[in-house]
Amino acid sequence: MGQPTKADAECVRVVVRCRPLNEREKADGRTRIVEMDRTSGHVVLRNGKADATDPPKSFTFDSVFDWESTQKEVYESTAAGIVNSTLEGYNGTIFAYGQTGTGKTHTMEGYAVDPRQQGIIPQSFEHIFAAIEGSSNIQYLVRASFLEIYNEEIRDLLSKNPKDKMELKESKDSGVYVKGLNAFVVKSVPDIRNVLEVS
Repeated sequence: MGQPTKADAECVRVVVRCRPLNEREKADGRTRIVEMDRTSGHVVLRNGKADATDPPKSFTFDSVFDWESTQKEVYESTAAGIVNSTLEGYNGTIFAYGQTGTGKTHTMEGYAVDPRQQGIIPQSFEHIFAAIEGSSNIQYLVRASFLEIYNEEIRDLLSKNPKDKMELKESKDSGVYVKGLNAFVVKSVPDIRNVLEVS
């Protein structure tokens, strides 16, 4: 699938990932009901409880990643271009959407103790600060915020009161923003990890 082009990083892309079965699911004897074609972006979903004659449902997405995809593959194909654009001064958004247990945390956070299992968020930290350290004639200011959108409600996960609802606002000067959202200046990967751990 290779590195995304600049044009890929500048448009909305819908990407689906099917995470591997976890140990509990394997112990319960659960099986996969989805097949994925990474080349075509095609996903076939069959209902394990339906009659054998019931046809499967099929969908096509910009990209798909199956249970054998590595965290690095997912990052480089979906997030690296967006992070590069933010380093050039553009806004970028990466978000995970899905039901509980579908792998959002696995994809976005992963497992910090194993570098091969780090998700999009920690890989973004490494990418951003490596780029900053490698630049000589540009000044960067990195601020970290952490919010959750759940059931159309916004919460500041770095707030002393993270259950308080926040308001989405728009300004002619600064664009769309979350009123009162905490933002902390960070200067290194350990700094930004500390901010994330607070939440």
